[in-house]
Amino acid sequence: MDKIFERLNDSQAAAVKQTEGPVLILAGAGSGKTTTIVSRLAYLIEEIGIPASNTLTLTFTNKAAKEMKERSLAMIENISYPPLLCTFHKFGLLFLKFNIHLLGRENNFVVIDTDDKKRIIKKINTEIATPLIASEISRYKNSLMSPDDAYKQAELFNYKQIAEVYREYEKYLLENNLVDFDDLLALTYKLLDENQELAQKTSQRYQYIMIDEYQDTNELQLKLIQKLCTTHNNICVVGDDDQSIYGWRGAHIRNIMEFDDDFRGAKVFKLEENYRSKSPILKVANTLIEHNRSRLGKKLIATRGDGDDVVVLNSNDENEEARKIALKINKLLDEGVSAKEIAILYRVNVLSRSIEEGLNRAGISYKLVGGLRFYDRAEIKDLISYIRVITNFHDDFSFKRVVNKPKRGLGKASVDKIELAAHTAGKSIFEYIRSVDQGELEGLVRKKNAATLKQFIEDIQDVATLAQESTYEFIDLLEERFHLKDIYKGMQDEQDRVLNMDEFYALFRDFIKNNPEATLDEFLNELTLQSDQDQVEGESIYMMSIHASKGLEFEHLFIIGLEEGFLPLIGDGSDLEEERRLGYVAFTRAKDTLTLCHAASRFYKGRRSDLEKSRFFNEAGLCKGSLKVEKNTNFKKGDLVRHKIFGTGRVNGVSKSGREFKLSINFGGNKKEILASFVEKL
Repeated sequence: MDKIFERLNDSQAAAVKQTEGPVLILAGAGSGKTTTIVSRLAYLIEEIGIPASNTLTLTFTNKAAKEMKERSLAMIENISYPPLLCTFHKFGLLFLKFNIHLLGRENNFVVIDTDDKKRIIKKINTEIATPLIASEISRYKNSLMSPDDAYKQAELFNYKQIAEVYREYEKYLLENNLVDFDDLLALTYKLLDENQELAQKTSQRYQYIMIDEYQDTNELQLKLIQKLCTTHNNICVVGDDDQSIYGWRGAHIRNIMEFDDDFRGAKVFKLEENYRSKSPILKVANTLIEHNRSRLGKKLIATRGDGDDVVVLNSNDENEEARKIALKINKLLDEGVSAKEIAILYRVNVLSRSIEEGLNRAGISYKLVGGLRFYDRAEIKDLISYIRVITNFHDDFSFKRVVNKPKRGLGKASVDKIELAAHTAGKSIFEYIRSVDQGELEGLVRKKNAATLKQFIEDIQDVATLAQESTYEFIDLLEERFHLKDIYKGMQDEQDRVLNMDEFYALFRDFIKNNPEATLDEFLNELTLQSDQDQVEGESIYMMSIHASKGLEFEHLFIIGLEEGFLPLIGDGSDLEEERRLGYVAFTRAKDTLTLCHAASRFYKGRRSDLEKSRFFNEAGLCKGSLKVEKNTNFKKGDLVRHKIFGTGRVNGVSKSGREFKLSINFGGNKKEILASFVEKL
């Protein structure tokens, strides 16, 4: 008993001892959430006498599951069978191995990964962007929609096509005894929902259930948890409504906000003592998050005492910002701070480029977590490949990369045929297509594709000619002629990719402005030098998005891009309360010092833009000024909504209308613009 409680504060101990009935543990950032979970599990097994096999603890990452398993086993003695502590999807996998035969399927199924999924989709359809189809199929499965359901609710022709692909995809999985990642939960729920006896048996087996990071659960996960509680209500969830930042990928903050509605009679425990951050850091985090209305309410209390004030770093532009941060980091390193205890966070990936270059110039080694270096991103490589083809028609490698971007109806087999014919003729692919007549080309590809290829060659030549006349205007013609942003239309990360492309265009214009006589070749050479970062041995500082930083902590933290439009991100489908939660998550990663950075201007969407300081400075009490009070919306493009007169519809767009948000909604072909407060999300 002493072993379990010796490190717990009063709130943690009370939560651990409440073993019966629904329990919600609101665990603030750095408040010892994991300690509480593993102590509660140990208490159930070691002190109450619950068999380990009757407990189930679910989390979201293998790393978290591994850590919790190791820590809980260290606290439990004389155990013959370890408790089941795993991710949601691992639980689904184990469950299906034992029960998938009830669906008439063999239990020697194979789980496919994302790449396998995309390859299967590509075999079925090459007209619509594969990532869009993949994400829609995932959405259908998490909404428990069959291909028939998806087809019936599709209003646009493209989505009817996607529903047909979904039907073929499901048929392929079934014929080949495959399941995808989403099936692990969707099929598990289906089995429990259709077999009452199985649901009761499973629920009786797992008499005590704990869920970690409950604010990140989606609708399907909630339904699955409710099935697991068929015969009891011993459900304990741990989470933080203030750290719900995954709405864009389906997480429902309502699951934690309305826990008492889903599981009646819930007891709530708040863990507010923070063991991570110094007092000034928690003060700004608490002050910021208090502006959110959709929250259960708690306040972090510092246990590590006072420390340095939060620093606000103002710069004229992103280059000055990068220099200032590099100087501060070098000073910390000179003082003996370990590089791995320093991190730079940003809301959108596009901001990493200027910081990467600044750190390179200062000779500071860094690691990008959960992302690629700016020049290694697919959309940037595509742009560079286009420029390479325009400067060197005979660059086959680059030509093959861009010949079907955006889609021109050319599959790999067609490109391979043309490449073989070109090599046989002793020519580059470009030169071969240009030199042969269209009839000869039609012997290798379809007539329509042959005409498209001829036009593509003509367009490249036109743009190359203009590049020699005016290098500065070349970049506008490139986008205008080839519509490169269309490559990423409909993808989940379309906005991020387009921002990266705009950043690249701006970088190009800036280079030409500073080097008026420069050629495209010289620009490419400059890029090559910037891309080849010297590999510095030893420790590195970390750079990552705020989303990627969740669950991590650093002694010294810099957050860049605290400007309106970046943090908070404002635009189609953005949710101000979720943006504020992102700010809160970012602030609470810092242990000793926190530096918040603002630039008066940045290259943005292809030009230099003056930027307004983020409202979060004001809301966090770091500067004076009038508060921006405006309604926010939880609605985003693609959401299903219900209106009391027009019925069910799908949101096609979100825009500001004074202090309200206006939704463009398609009610089964009847398109309306409705204020957000007059509809409810389904």
